Amino acid sequence: MHELSIAHSLVEIAEEAAAKAGVARVTVVHLRLGTLSGVVRDALLFGFDVASAGTRLEGARLEIEEVPLQVYCETCDTVVALPDVRYFRCPQCGAACRRIVTGQEIELAALEYEDDTPEATAS
Repeated sequence: MHELSIAHSLVEIAEEAAAKAGVARVTVVHLRLGTLSGVVRDALLFGFDVASAGTRLEGARLEIEEVPLQVYCETCDTVVALPDVRYFRCPQCGAACRRIVTGQEIELAALEYEDDTPEATAS
């Protein structure tokens, strides 16, 4: 289950970013996850809960944006989405497509956090 090691890495990166920003608690972690990433979504969600225990991310929600597989078709000179990851052929012209444009991502996109900054009081 490599998802647990990915979850640990996500927590480590988010912890570092939160510390630099002076954030006490992260509430949401936004992740972009490509179709070809090889990551099982449910296993990653479980791993994230385990990895975030005892950190400023404990209890945070992991929001996963699934990134579709898109390739560049040289024949059509365009980027096309592939409906089936087993066949790297342009759905418009049938040409073989070699260049993957999106779909391999495992990207920490954003963090949401609680603002613990004390507000100024008016006299």
